[in-house]
Amino acid sequence: MLEVKKEGVVLSKTRLLFENEGVLNPAAIRIGDNVHLFYRAVSKGNFSTIGYCLLVGPLLVSHRLNLPLIKPEYDYERHGIEDPRIVKIDDTYYLTYTAYDGENALGALAISDDLINWKKQGIIVPQVTYDQFLQYVGTTIAESPKYKRYNDYDSVLENRPSSLLLWDKNLIFFPRKIQNQLYFLHRIKPDMQIVVAVNAISDLTPDFWKSYFTDFDKHIILTPKFDHESSYIGGGCPPVETQYGWLIIYHGVHDEITGYVYSACAALLDLQNPQIEIARLPYPLFKPEFSWELKGEVNNVCFPTGAVVFDDTLYIYYGAADERIACASLSLSDLLTELLLNPTTHANSNIT
Repeated sequence: MLEVKKEGVVLSKTRLLFENEGVLNPAAIRIGDNVHLFYRAVSKGNFSTIGYCLLVGPLLVSHRLNLPLIKPEYDYERHGIEDPRIVKIDDTYYLTYTAYDGENALGALAISDDLINWKKQGIIVPQVTYDQFLQYVGTTIAESPKYKRYNDYDSVLENRPSSLLLWDKNLIFFPRKIQNQLYFLHRIKPDMQIVVAVNAISDLTPDFWKSYFTDFDKHIILTPKFDHESSYIGGGCPPVETQYGWLIIYHGVHDEITGYVYSACAALLDLQNPQIEIARLPYPLFKPEFSWELKGEVNNVCFPTGAVVFDDTLYIYYGAADERIACASLSLSDLLTELLLNPTTHANSNIT
């Protein structure tokens, strides 16, 4: 069994108006001996912006802004900028986030060359209704009760707004191009999907997504398999490149009498063809167990969103109970060894 050390709370909410309800779900990137955290800061009314702090080493806070670094500017993000992730591809930083307008939650992108000045690229995931989604996808997906359960809002909303779209969150780029093309993960519940071989962001047109949906089942890379992720799964940290494959730290959710429990999970994807799942842990990497994870704005949550490596230690930053930011650490080589002891017996999971 892997030895995971809970390092404790790294960042807590303050009395500042932009983060007086919670801080959570940070993007993390290591530059030299420093770690830059771009975190979701929540004010009263569940309005989110992106805050920033600098860590010396993986854990020591040395500087923290007292104002948001990134704020809503456009209608599609008027209710909040949520759950960022960050990677550097070539000379450009890609910061992805969930843009929330009060109804729709969709993956958006901002880019920068200095981590300070950010240029928003807008929503880059598909903007379709559930009915349109059903028209595009094959019968295997359309007839799948699990997709209907999580995405057919007509079944849960008496007066569904006509502007309500299919939610598509957890947008995460791979940290380098593969065969000189962009790859990224996204999530339409309850599975995780991958977009491969994109030449430029401008290629992500409505026609691109219509074609993508016609072969939607081929783009599903991870689907719930074990008890701790039986309800749904979603992207967590950006992929970590290793000699054995792309290490994926994601979140798995299962339902208990008291509600959902969010755990950190781990899988390995093929280095040259990330559509292929190589291995997956059959148990949570870590789960809620301490007070800061069990009680908060949302109880029983460990939601990983950022990871960095110092020597052989993997540090995973996560939202704890949707109210604070914590960190867990473990040996990267031990994790890879454990994953390789749990190989996937098929390339991709199929819809059931």
